[in-house]
Amino acid sequence: MGKTTAETIKEITRNHLEKGNGLLLGQCVTAVGWIGGTVPDCTGIVEIPMTDIAAPGFAVGCALMGRRPIFVIRYQGFMWYNCSSLVNYAAKSKAVWGVPVPIFIRSIGMEGNGIGHTASSSIHSIFMHSPGMPVAAPMTPGEYKNVWDHFMKNDDPIYVSEHRRSFTIDREMEDEFVEDADITVFAISASRLNLLEAKEILKTNGVKLNIVHSLWLKPFQPSERALESLKKSKMGLVIDSDYEITGASRSIAYELMHQTGKPVHALGLEDRVCGVAPHLENITPPAEKIIRSIQSLLSQKK
Repeated sequence: MGKTTAETIKEITRNHLEKGNGLLLGQCVTAVGWIGGTVPDCTGIVEIPMTDIAAPGFAVGCALMGRRPIFVIRYQGFMWYNCSSLVNYAAKSKAVWGVPVPIFIRSIGMEGNGIGHTASSSIHSIFMHSPGMPVAAPMTPGEYKNVWDHFMKNDDPIYVSEHRRSFTIDREMEDEFVEDADITVFAISASRLNLLEAKEILKTNGVKLNIVHSLWLKPFQPSERALESLKKSKMGLVIDSDYEITGASRSIAYELMHQTGKPVHALGLEDRVCGVAPHLENITPPAEKIIRSIQSLLSQKK
């Protein structure tokens, strides 16, 4: 068994803080659990107070001083409060003033079980709007290394949409292609796990599907094999852990349609409040919903 994604994050972070002159900033990062075991007990950690508006400004200052900080947001929904300095200064500084502001933004998604309406869910879509900031959603150890290597080789701030469900994953997730596929599904974040669960049930019902695991959301650069497979299937579907309306799923579906000429649909969170109470749960489309959506889309195509 290889290292988990959490162990990989912890190892990368320790090396950066102890050997790379890096810093890690965040609220309660050394509290119980050390964020799912992803934060090492070492020097270079800066516990910041409950200052959601000012905190990203501290990270910007550290980046300007050459420290390449890791800025941690324990609950991705809190990015609504933390985004101003990141999108308005860090992401634009290189283009406007020629001064890069490299920050590795760890934005961690959680959902379900009564998590508050602000803390809950993934909101990577809103950061795809911001020029100067690549957006990735790694789930596996290898994907996390890929994103970290990109950060260290470049000087842009990068938005890393993590999901708590990725922390225990200890394997890579390869794309899957089959002959005469009915549908090609591009999956993002935790929806990838639900899609794999749905796949087994769809297979027993005679549905053939290609599966493409999407790591980079911006820039979105699907492989030639993924595009050719989509062209050969009847349609495509993009599923995501973020909201569907004006979100990454619809944006990527639009790009895929123009690149392949095939109809591509989207499936994400419903356009309503999530969290707080059981009747407000609004989470990554579960396997059952993915199955119903794919069966409905294919029945309409006949």
